[in-house]
Amino acid sequence: MVNRYTTFFRAINLTFDYFVLNLSIFMTFSILNERPELWLSNQKYMKVILILNLTWLLAANITGLYEHVMEKDSIKTFLNVIKTYLLYIGLICTVNIMVGTKDYFVTRGYIFYSSVLLGFFLWTWKLLFLSIRKNNRTALFNARKVVIVGYGRTGSDLHDFFDNDTSNEYELLGFFEDNPKIVPNKGMYLGSTADCLNYIKTNEIDEIFCTLRTSESDKIERLLIDSDKHLIRFRFVPEFYNMGIKPLLYQSFGHIPVISVRPEPQENLLSRFFKRIFDIVFSLFIILFLFSWVFPLLAILIKMESKGPVFFKQLRSGRNNRAFMCYKFRSMKVNDESDEKQATQNDHRITKIGAFMRRTSIDELPQFFNVLIGNMSTVGPRPHMINHTKQYARLIDRYMVRHFLKPGITGWAQIQGLRGETRSTEAMQMRVEADVWYLENWSFLLDLKIIFLTIWNSIKGDTNAF
Repeated sequence: MVNRYTTFFRAINLTFDYFVLNLSIFMTFSILNERPELWLSNQKYMKVILILNLTWLLAANITGLYEHVMEKDSIKTFLNVIKTYLLYIGLICTVNIMVGTKDYFVTRGYIFYSSVLLGFFLWTWKLLFLSIRKNNRTALFNARKVVIVGYGRTGSDLHDFFDNDTSNEYELLGFFEDNPKIVPNKGMYLGSTADCLNYIKTNEIDEIFCTLRTSESDKIERLLIDSDKHLIRFRFVPEFYNMGIKPLLYQSFGHIPVISVRPEPQENLLSRFFKRIFDIVFSLFIILFLFSWVFPLLAILIKMESKGPVFFKQLRSGRNNRAFMCYKFRSMKVNDESDEKQATQNDHRITKIGAFMRRTSIDELPQFFNVLIGNMSTVGPRPHMINHTKQYARLIDRYMVRHFLKPGITGWAQIQGLRGETRSTEAMQMRVEADVWYLENWSFLLDLKIIFLTIWNSIKGDTNAF
């Protein structure tokens, strides 16, 4: 459960982190330049400052620095800060090597001074924050007194959740249930549903969790009205929560409440527009600056090793399960099993140059033309062969959900190590769950994280890529 103060303290952490980051930047420029007013008016320095801030944002997003700001374990907090700090320095050094220092004055001296200052300020600020949080833990984690109306399976599960929750946000006092026999812990039984109003008035209850069935709408409505009158928050727990519908998206069609089975951030037109713009720009960059010189080299090597075309093309399942022609560099000898059989470890069909391309994912480069055309995206669920889609759609309940999105060159499943041969239905099930998670949790920063980790895995090599 997310503590109700989490959003506030996440904002505080992010604000102060950026404050100390920019303080270290300005102090470093002041140390290395005799007249600071010159670099304040220099647009090149402003670009550097923007890049440094965006780099910290990327590093923090990759490590999840701001996801667990209320983590009680101070060691974990500091480990996350150290990981983010080191990744930030690594990214800055990488960008510095690629771009150079001549035009932007980001010298080794600057990197050294700014890193030391940032480390000092960051460490001091985090110690201060943890000290304040520790001394005021009672106030920060002040538990809300709650009761549950209705026992049953839903009430029992909610009780277990409160019992095991470590956030200290709620203090469960007991149950109100018209059938006291079904409440196993008699010490938690507070009375019938009719007794609830008197109890909450005399015991300063903060919230009511109602787990009554919708068939008992009269009782639910009465409890809701009484809660509103006495300024007590009323939470209704739907009885279908255990059907795997997670997370829920609530919408209102006029006065009619509608619950969608999952959020889909990419259903937002603006989100799809920005994703498409990024796909076009990124694919053009890869085609012009990487594919253009890699293609002739690989074409020669592929032709020298085995007879057949340079490119391999195959019908794959796309968005809304529409088939499209997917392109790759040919990494196998020409064979009759390519549309039926997956590549396996030590597959005799894979050529030597093909093994290298598959290990480094270079064989996927032609798919950037698919991205440019618009039947693929840079990031999304990997497109599967048509016959595999038909096969797994029968075996895995949520398999087709992944086809709500455009397929991608890389995806959340791939950076989690879920790639290569699927020897069992369970292995494919794990991929599908990862793809559905991506669909429900998409953001532009998540795409950048996936792209960065894909490039990193390509450099170091992936043992599941064969």
